[in-house]
Amino acid sequence: MTTQQKATLSFEDGTPSVDFPVYKGTVGPDVVDIRKMYGATGKFTFDPGFLSTASCESKITYIDGDKGELLYRGYPIEQLAVNCDYLETCYLLLNGDLPNPAQKKDFEGRVLKHTMIHEQMTRFFQGFRRDAHPMAVLVGCVGALSAFYHDSLDIQNPEHRFVSAIRLIAKMPTLVAMAYKYSQGQPFMYPQNNLSYAANFMRMMFGTPCEEYVPNDVLVRALDRILILHADHEQNASTSTVRLAGSSGANPFACIAAGIATLWGPAHGGANEACLLMLNEIQERGGVEKIGEFVKEVKDKNSHTRLMGFGHRVYKNYDPRAKLMRETCHEVLNELGLHNDPLFALAMKLEQIALEDDYFVQRKLYPNVDFYSGIVQRAMGMPTEMFTCIFALARTVGWIAQWGEMISEPDQKIGRPRQLFTGATRRDVKPIGNR
Repeated sequence: MTTQQKATLSFEDGTPSVDFPVYKGTVGPDVVDIRKMYGATGKFTFDPGFLSTASCESKITYIDGDKGELLYRGYPIEQLAVNCDYLETCYLLLNGDLPNPAQKKDFEGRVLKHTMIHEQMTRFFQGFRRDAHPMAVLVGCVGALSAFYHDSLDIQNPEHRFVSAIRLIAKMPTLVAMAYKYSQGQPFMYPQNNLSYAANFMRMMFGTPCEEYVPNDVLVRALDRILILHADHEQNASTSTVRLAGSSGANPFACIAAGIATLWGPAHGGANEACLLMLNEIQERGGVEKIGEFVKEVKDKNSHTRLMGFGHRVYKNYDPRAKLMRETCHEVLNELGLHNDPLFALAMKLEQIALEDDYFVQRKLYPNVDFYSGIVQRAMGMPTEMFTCIFALARTVGWIAQWGEMISEPDQKIGRPRQLFTGATRRDVKPIGNR
């Protein structure tokens, strides 16, 4: 972070002008450092939703929304999704570069060593209703991990931070699969560490003790790609929550549980589920023939109909992850003989309309990754209530990498946003008889 410029803030109320340093990152917009603004002027900035605020300095993930570019540690997501697997991507996000063969083998060995959870944790699930949402179960169980691993809770110790990261990456698939099995009334499937990360998860999800589970390589690769595409995404709501929770000194398991809770929100991690519900609604209306009617409702300002899976808070161009997810969608449906799947045909037609219709083009409402990922997961047999859990599974490495980066900063401080207060001014309490 370097500075060669300054920004001058002037006022009309007589407050003296103040100069602030302007920092340049390696890529992306410059930032104005206003940390001393309150001390110098007695004023705060007002930025609801942090639309124009950089909350931290980071070297992990970069998004160029105008170009439609996503980089993990400088590597384009398109190259990572094609040439790497998920654990290589995890290594990259945690360590700053891709592993060589020896480093990859060592890292995989460390992860596989920690895939099982403490046996006592299996009893936790009995305390939940069978129809509990899996995300509720996941929030509770991930937070509870801190009760079992006291040996790695010193957040100032780099080795403890690394062990906690490995444990979270390793145990998350086990916990997600157990949450699903519990909801189905099926026995838990323990990890089988001769399988790949994605294949192991699929076996724990869909295998039973009755017969040997044989992973489908096409589906395994599809899941691996889903995990890569969702591994990190800069300072989104859940990542910012993890950082804010971590700034208090909370242990990493608690911080990741906070991230999961944030991801559960329908405006964040629930978008692919909402997209699938939208496609089902159009299908129930009459399918492809009713798309025109649906699109007309979307354009109507007086209608409450929303187009899910299009547009993005950051991307003002085609989401690079959507292109990759579209390819994966074709591969999965062809492998399973579902290339005539009505929902996929519906999605293709809706995409075509959105890319050609001036209404959507002018508003830059391009398909995002959620538009296709729900269809892929549905084809793989994932129930819709598990979609956000799989998102959480993928994003765990991004959360823990961002948390670790923040904790290691020498001038790290607890997060404490300010406010614009518009409530009552000071007033005196009257005796109850006089109110």
